[in-house]
Amino acid sequence: MFIFCDEVDVLPVGEGIWIYFECENLDQFVNQLQVKGISFDELPNDKPWLWREARLKDPDQNTLILYFAGDNRLNPPWKIKD
Repeated sequence: MFIFCDEVDVLPVGEGIWIYFECENLDQFVNQLQVKGISFDELPNDKPWLWREARLKDPDQNTLILYFAGDNRLNPPWKIKD
């Protein structure tokens, strides 16, 4: 599958694109990236929605969110049961 994008004269204004990547061993993976010289805007921390996240920017200033949600991604405690 190929996706073609048109060029634009001006990029959208705002927070840009947020891209999420789930990482089972989040803290270890972030440490490995830091050793390679990757800097983070936000190191791994627990969020109120029960995910653990780390954030950084890619070269185009899009926000990359590395996270681990475990069972809470599909089955958070507040999920209404069938």
